[in-house]
Amino acid sequence: MADTTLKIKLKERIDPYVLFGSSDINLRIIGETLGIKVVARGHEIILDGPQEKVKTGQEVIADLVALIEEGYSVKPDDVDYIIRQSTNDGEFKLKEAFHDAVSLPSKRKLIIPKSHIQSEYIKAIRNYDIVIGIGPAGTGKTYLAMAMAVASLLRKEVNRIILARPAVEAGEKLGFLPGDMYEKVNPYLRPLYDALYDMMETEKANRLIERGDIEIAPLAFMRGRTLNDSFIILDEAQNSTSEQMKMFLTRLGFNSKVVVTGDITQVDLPVERVSGLIEIQNIISGIEGIKFVYFSEKDVVRHKLVQDIIKAYDIFISRSGKVKKIKRQ
Repeated sequence: MADTTLKIKLKERIDPYVLFGSSDINLRIIGETLGIKVVARGHEIILDGPQEKVKTGQEVIADLVALIEEGYSVKPDDVDYIIRQSTNDGEFKLKEAFHDAVSLPSKRKLIIPKSHIQSEYIKAIRNYDIVIGIGPAGTGKTYLAMAMAVASLLRKEVNRIILARPAVEAGEKLGFLPGDMYEKVNPYLRPLYDALYDMMETEKANRLIERGDIEIAPLAFMRGRTLNDSFIILDEAQNSTSEQMKMFLTRLGFNSKVVVTGDITQVDLPVERVSGLIEIQNIISGIEGIKFVYFSEKDVVRHKLVQDIIKAYDIFISRSGKVKKIKRQ
């Protein structure tokens, strides 16, 4: 493949620092990932390398410029993801996802879906009362649901957010952990706090938690309640039992929305217990008003190695027959 050199002249309104990143990190990612030379000179970018790779680099830069023109602050992980999408099927354009973006006024932050399935997931949460997101780690299932919940609370569409998780992880038993009940379950709920603090100022989030506008609790604490005017998220739902899942779904009250997330390939329940998340695929999938959204390794927005690891496990599982193939709709 013959090498080629391409010069890209940026519009004057584009701030090179925003596009290039700190110490030109965004350009370095493009160059190192595609195997081309990328040089910046003021408002000009020079690409040099194999013709097809240079063409891909040009498309990536065009996507980044389009994002900046929409007011989005480009980050290195955005660059990495755009490159992956460009070298895969190229069907999904980040700019086209802006109309599905979730605005978080508390931090003046815009959460943009980074794959077609993520866009469909956000649309489903907007249009359905119950949404079940199933897929591997790192696909944004919980993060996007949390963004939608925070946005709904700040727009006063709901009066409170309720975040729940089964207190079951990697075979550990609560009885062997030190401390009272709160201290025992708090580590299991930590990921929900982390996502929340990423979307709201810590002081404001803590104030809402103290007032009860945001509640983070183990799944078992949901029993016996009817939740009206609420945005309810059940995270790590693959570790809920059949009985717990039925209990949780029937907590839905008026003007409320439920999002259930989980990865059915990472069930930590004892082998004799049925995962409620696996089971409901065959029980409620035909009910109007309920939407199942299935993610794959292509939707992973973490480090590229996470995508590769998930793909390797999928191959191993399909060969060994250890887990039934995920049913997709």
